[in-house]
Formats: sequence, structure tokens, C-alpha cells
Amino acid sequence: MRVIHVGTRKSQLACIQTDSVVATLKALYPGSQFEIIAVSTTGDKILDTALSKTGEFTKELEHALERNEVDLVVHSLKDLPTVLPPGFTIGAICKQESPSDAVVFHPKFVGKTLETLPGKSVVGTSSLRRAAQLQRKFPHPEFKSIRGNLNTRLWKLDELQEFGAVILAAAGLQCMGWQNRVGQILHPEECGSGGSGSGSSSQGPGHLGSGGGVA
Repeated sequence: MRVIHVGTRKSQLACIQTDSVVATLKALYPGSQFEIIAVSTTGDKILDTALSKTGEFTKELEHALERNEVDLVVHSLKDLPTVLPPGFTIGAICKQESPSDAVVFHPKFVGKTLETLPGKSVVGTSSLRRAAQLQRKFPHPEFKSIRGNLNTRLWKLDELQEFGAVILAAAGLQCMGWQNRVGQILHPEECGSGGSGSGSSSQGPGHLGSGGGVA
């Protein structure tokens, strides 16, 4: 049986999203076997510095594709650079769970919104684009970079007493089963994050053929 190696980041959320993609691929290609290969990326390793460069969560996976260590990789669409490296293509875009962002508040601010947070409260976000959009709409909080995977950012919110709230992808919280932490929903017209919950497959030529979308 043909074995297809699927690359992903090592984070819990990335692995959950990749499991979902692989389940769909198994149904589309019953004659193939799929093996998930988890890789640590630069963005996962650098946790104390705001990342302004694109591709920090994808470079190692692209290198694995170039070395034929994996046949395709699964990314969140927002992590991909605007222009893919030569030789790569987006093989499929999965059905989006939610296009919205969510605000998760520190326990002492449960029941608040970004509009009603105390002045000079610090709100964490991992996206410079998201911070710029929100600062225009909500001028009184201070938007500050927060690094780490979903688990780490929630731990920083709850334990470090530095942040009054953090902005996260609603789809990611849904995948992890943490919908109860959502205190406020930000719709795409308020804060577009580029489809955080959408998995996309970057692949070299010739894998799985050109037909059969992932839904």
C-alpha cells in the first residue's frame, strides 16, 4: 500500500487540524496509507520575540518537502507567505470552521468586552496585522505581542498577570474544545485573520494527483 507522509507543526492544535485533514484524505484515497510527521518550526521555538517575518511557521516544513521527507504538509492559511516558494502549490483549502477571531479575558475581567476593559489594559495578539486593525477600532487598550502556541498563550493570560485579554482564532478554540473561554467574538469585518482555522496543503508536484478537493 502506498504510504503518504503528511507534515505538520508539533503543536497540539496543528496536530488536531492535521488529523482532520488526514481523515478526509483517507476517505478520498482508500488505497493509500497516511503517516503524520510532526516538525518543530522556527515560530514554535522562538517564544520571546515578536515575529514580523512571514514563513516562520512554515520554513522547516517546506525544507522537509524539498528533501522528500514528506509528501505534503498542512498549514493554517494565515501562516503561509503571500508568495509560495518556487515548485510549491496549495493543493487544497479545507472547509473553514469559523472565520472569526475571539477575545479570551483574564478571569478577573470575565463579562467585559474590548470596549469596557479598564483603560490601559494590555491585550495580547500574535499578529501585527490584527493589532493594527484592533488599535484603530479600540484605541484605549494597549495591544502587545504574545508568543507561543494556543496552550502557552492561555497559560500566559491566566498565570502571568500581564494581559487582560488575548485575541485568538475562534476556530482554534473550537478545535481544542475551549469554546467556554470565549468572551467576545470579533467578526471578519472587525478583525480579519486570514482564515486561521483553514488547513491548506502545500505540496511538491505529483502527489495525490490533481483531482479531489478536501472539504
